[in-house]
Amino acid sequence: MKFAFDAAQLVSQIQAWGQELAFSQIGVAGVDLSSAEPGLQAWLSAGWHGDMAYMAAHGMKRARPAELVPGTLSVITARMDYLPRGTPHDWQAHELQRLERPGEAIVSVYARGRDYHKVLRNRLQALAERIQGALGPLGHRVFTDSAPVLEAELAQRSGQGWRGKHTLLLHREGGSMFFLGEIYIDLALPPTEPVSEHCGACSACIDICPSQAITAPGRLDARRCISYLTIEHAGPIPDALRPLMGNRIYGCDDCQLICPWNKFARRSPLPDFDAREGLGGSTLGELFAWSEEEFLRRTEGSPIRRIGHERWLRNIAVALGNALRATQDEALLRVLQTRADHPSALVREHVAWARVQATAH
Repeated sequence: MKFAFDAAQLVSQIQAWGQELAFSQIGVAGVDLSSAEPGLQAWLSAGWHGDMAYMAAHGMKRARPAELVPGTLSVITARMDYLPRGTPHDWQAHELQRLERPGEAIVSVYARGRDYHKVLRNRLQALAERIQGALGPLGHRVFTDSAPVLEAELAQRSGQGWRGKHTLLLHREGGSMFFLGEIYIDLALPPTEPVSEHCGACSACIDICPSQAITAPGRLDARRCISYLTIEHAGPIPDALRPLMGNRIYGCDDCQLICPWNKFARRSPLPDFDAREGLGGSTLGELFAWSEEEFLRRTEGSPIRRIGHERWLRNIAVALGNALRATQDEALLRVLQTRADHPSALVREHVAWARVQATAH
């Protein structure tokens, strides 16, 4: 049996505990997400989830927290900033400039440090235990991008920000460079207030998207998204999309780099998100040379490990081909030659495509 408590006071206390655990903000959402179901169904019906079969497999459970975890009465939402501690003040311009250097390997900012799933899950669990310590036994489950959860919808409803035209969550004092997590609990807590949207007439994210994956404000065709292609997509990358990937080998930040609100993005106080050696500023050739053993060693505890060495080489081969087309640097041909006879047909195909780029116009 739970102790009696003042619900509003408890939310304030949970928010204070969250701050101690390095969360930027804690909110509370209710469990009725029925108004989000038509949009989710339309997105799935259009096939815009691509190879992400798990999206369709879970169907509407994603929008029904009490079906996913029976007994859930409220969802505690959390966000955590992830810009590395040493990020310069002009970081957006700095990152955009890196995209202009064809031989440099670009890994999405969020993936350069420790796997965020582990960092958030541990801290969300610690927060749940603090609540349980104060109230007694508590039915709860912790999630961070790890189950059929409508994360951005829950975050928006609980005041963590508004949905930008790129579909990501935006906060007036934190931009979009943060992770989201949730605690499903069997307590009825008062929801925190949502905030109004502040994108106005700006269309910078839509205009900059290299592959035109943002088809309209708030509509994303994942099949064209470079983050999807380099991380979620398992097979050959469609020929027409390869040149659009540039030197991005894991993820894509363009829509966030151009967003005016990200001048307010905050640095994380945690060392976990500092860039690992090799994942910030390396050349494509250096990373293409990693053996599977070295790849596994260097990506231990990193979100990058989940794509495996084969897809890592696939992605870098495409970037090498794009660099070769841009620079006609014969040294890049020699780099590609080292994997021309790779055991994987997937790698061989992308290497062959990349080598042809030397003569592409």
